[in-house]
Amino acid sequence: MDKVFVKGLKTDAYIGVYDWEHEQPQPLLFDLTMLWDQRAAAATDDIQQALDYDSLSKAVVQLVEARPRQLIETVAQEVAELILSDFAVAQVTVTVYKPQAVAAAETVGVEITRQRN
Repeated sequence: MDKVFVKGLKTDAYIGVYDWEHEQPQPLLFDLTMLWDQRAAAATDDIQQALDYDSLSKAVVQLVEARPRQLIETVAQEVAELILSDFAVAQVTVTVYKPQAVAAAETVGVEITRQRN
């Protein structure tokens, strides 16, 4: 299986367990890696046969910005479910970075991998 990826997708979200974290949006960064068979797209040179990473990226941003959440674990799971259901990939790895979470760290985050059932 081939891979399609989006690295460093940035959006702002109301995210966190502390009250102050819901007063202003914070940046979240995403790395998304999807297993996708690219042979049909390569053979036809047809965008309709490819995984549309632009549409996928816009859908992820819309989902994340839609409502506040406490945990980046929740965001990661919801993003994985969206990609698996709406874009029909075989497997997705979602890495979520929350750069402002720990002052002494460049970033913190979670990474999950989910597959189609």
